[in-house]
Amino acid sequence: MKLLNLFIYADVLMLVMVIWIVPTYGHEPHPHPHPHPHPHPHPHPHPHESGWVDGRATFYGDINGGETQQGACGYGNLHKQGYGLETAALSTALFNNGSTCGACYEIKCTNAPQWCLPGSIKITATNFCPPDYSKPKECWCNPPQKHFDLSQPMFLKIAKYKAGVVPVKFRRVPCAKIGGVKFEIKGNPHFLMILPYNVGGAGDVRAMKIKGTKTEWIPMKKNWGQIWSSGVVLTGQCLSFRVTTSDGVTKDFIDVTPPNWGCNGQSFDGKINF
Repeated sequence: MKLLNLFIYADVLMLVMVIWIVPTYGHEPHPHPHPHPHPHPHPHPHPHESGWVDGRATFYGDINGGETQQGACGYGNLHKQGYGLETAALSTALFNNGSTCGACYEIKCTNAPQWCLPGSIKITATNFCPPDYSKPKECWCNPPQKHFDLSQPMFLKIAKYKAGVVPVKFRRVPCAKIGGVKFEIKGNPHFLMILPYNVGGAGDVRAMKIKGTKTEWIPMKKNWGQIWSSGVVLTGQCLSFRVTTSDGVTKDFIDVTPPNWGCNGQSFDGKINF
């Protein structure tokens, strides 16, 4: 009898142990996964993806681009110079005293679904949107605001006309230009003024030198906008130009002009581009 009780006690003890062990094992939470052997390949946004900056945009001129020609960068007929209507005037914060003239931007309308249109535009900076300090709360071109005053046709590609002003995101992009860099000559033989335009790559010129057939390279001075000047008389010589853009790229444009060039606003083709 004692032996039978002993067997029963053993059976009950085993059953209790099974009941206690099995549920505990079955409901044990999954162990924390092992750390990835390699970190996430993109823990932060890629530099190219994080290059968008907040700003605003308006438009000036008419649907045909009237009032958008000429301007504070020194460009003339934007159609003849290859810029067309894909242009903008920059606010003080972006214009940088004319140093940004020629730079290219991609712009898209954001955060205003009632006004924004899909897609983006690419423009070249060709003018200056002046501040109006009498309206510090209403003039979009007052510092430190980053603002683009677009030609009307370009504005209508990203926003509705009635919007007037829209929030945008923008970023610098390389300038894709057709043909070579062009050089327009104005001033007089004793004070040459050279406008480089249709500049590809970074687009904005940061340094220029000039060279005659009989001279070495002569540094030029920024006059205004993207117009560069020199007081060295170089008449009767072929002119060459050494151009450095804001990204540090330098190219030489050799014997761009014939020896009988004049200061009448004629343009000469540098044949190559950035």
